[in-house]
Amino acid sequence: MSSAAEPPPPQAASEQLGIQPLRPGEPASAAAIVEALGLWERPAAAAERPRVLGNMVSTVDGRASIKGRSGPIAGPADRALFHALRTPVDAVMAGAGTMRVERYGRIIRDESDRRLRRERGLSAEPIACVVSASLALPPDLPLLGEPEAHVVVLTPSDAELPASAAQVDYIRAAGNGGLDLPRALAELRSRFAVEVLLCEGGPHLNGELLAAGLVDEMFLSLSPKLAGGDPPDGEALRIVAGEELEQPLELALLGVLEHDSHLCLRYGVSARMRPSRETTSSSSLAS
Repeated sequence: MSSAAEPPPPQAASEQLGIQPLRPGEPASAAAIVEALGLWERPAAAAERPRVLGNMVSTVDGRASIKGRSGPIAGPADRALFHALRTPVDAVMAGAGTMRVERYGRIIRDESDRRLRRERGLSAEPIACVVSASLALPPDLPLLGEPEAHVVVLTPSDAELPASAAQVDYIRAAGNGGLDLPRALAELRSRFAVEVLLCEGGPHLNGELLAAGLVDEMFLSLSPKLAGGDPPDGEALRIVAGEELEQPLELALLGVLEHDSHLCLRYGVSARMRPSRETTSSSSLAS
């Protein structure tokens, strides 16, 4: 006879918790998967700020970069989803450090995707939003050399970037010694009609957005890699960095995709995003 302190057998525990194994569905392209996410839709009700989606990649042991870059972590499916998620949104945002390291260029590379955006009533390119306190962007950043690019800099500074081929506008929202993110996003919504905003990090920007309650969903690609190690000057970056959150945020799993041992996870962060039987089904992903 088992005592009260002993855990129930694994099968009984699974039945009690309602645990279900992942059941791969039909393979789908990244574009088809993003189409099914409803990101092309724009709610009729006005909002004070954009709907914010985070998108990051991590190793199994939590590393957000290897040798300073996220590229060595990503796989083919992750890269396909990375670009597909950009297609239906109004703007793509990243911190200046991420843009410097990853050498950001044109947001939508494929002409067929730009044509699709125009057919759906959007501009050919999403706005490229740069979050920067000091505007320390290299003048040879490919993004700034794109004549078709529209760059909006979110900053507390009064400085300006050197003249470039790209169209550059500024949202200046200083507060508490840094950038007032809620006010900056509200202005992004009111001035530039940004309703859906995709944030690609880096980790410190993620931490600031989460601490301010500004993230609605998080897409996380979990790479089947173990990197280990820390740089000489501190801990390796995770997908969220900076000050510890006042309270850990609860996430609701909205979807799981799998490709070649990579997991692509979709989480709801805000109270209005809750999982349902329809949204938590799993699928395989063909890039």
